[in-house]
Amino acid sequence: MTTTAATAIHPARVHPSSVVEDGAVLGHNVEIGPFCHIGSKVKLGDNVQVMSHVVIMGNTTIGERSVVFPNAVLGCAPQNVHYKGEDTELIIGAGCTIREGVTMHPGMPDFGGKTTVGDNSMFLAYSHVAHDCHVGSNVILSNNVMLAGHVSIGDRVIMGGGAAVHQFTRIGHHAFIGGLAAVSNDVIPYGMLNGNPGVLMGLNIIGMQRSGFDKASIHAVRRAYKTIFDTTTPIRENIARVREQSDLNSAVADIVSFIDAESERALSSPARGKRG
Repeated sequence: MTTTAATAIHPARVHPSSVVEDGAVLGHNVEIGPFCHIGSKVKLGDNVQVMSHVVIMGNTTIGERSVVFPNAVLGCAPQNVHYKGEDTELIIGAGCTIREGVTMHPGMPDFGGKTTVGDNSMFLAYSHVAHDCHVGSNVILSNNVMLAGHVSIGDRVIMGGGAAVHQFTRIGHHAFIGGLAAVSNDVIPYGMLNGNPGVLMGLNIIGMQRSGFDKASIHAVRRAYKTIFDTTTPIRENIARVREQSDLNSAVADIVSFIDAESERALSSPARGKRG
């Protein structure tokens, strides 16, 4: 955030039609366009750009270099009947792009009170991040993607337009979710899910290649995928077989750790209706 000296050199530029409540903290070189409303507890990092007709309220922090497009609404009360006005948080990282009509809500007090978004993520028009979600870095939520409360999204996940995620669901890093998919169960790292109900359709190999994974890692993940979802034996037995490998590849170890972790949801699989 800004210092007094920085403010003097690069003051924030606020359009005269906008309201910035007393107490809001604006970093240097912040630009706020016309007809915006910035609440008293909002903190905007250096070089944040807020376009027209944006509402940012509550205890909301937006990291440096992020851009908020018109009609986004960030930090207003969660859509939860149990919310009673508690001082919870919405924390958005640096370099994020938040397009038209996006909504993001702070957390609920009984679940840690924080909704978090990592760095360099992109939220396309009318996507929604509900209370207590935790979204990683370099994530893309396409138009109209809907995250229910308590959803966890790993780094470098890409979600196609109109996809919807059930509350408490986890999506592992480097996963790809197809457009209009209904995600009601956890999706392993590197998984590719499509359909309603959502079904694993393979691995996001292109995403792994773009992230610099070598051929050995990709082949190891492919072998592990075939073993884990071998329909002749239960998934838990298959996981045990993979876990016992003496030369467990780090990418495969991520999948095993993801499945081993406690979760409210079952595990998405290639077979429709099969549960982990």
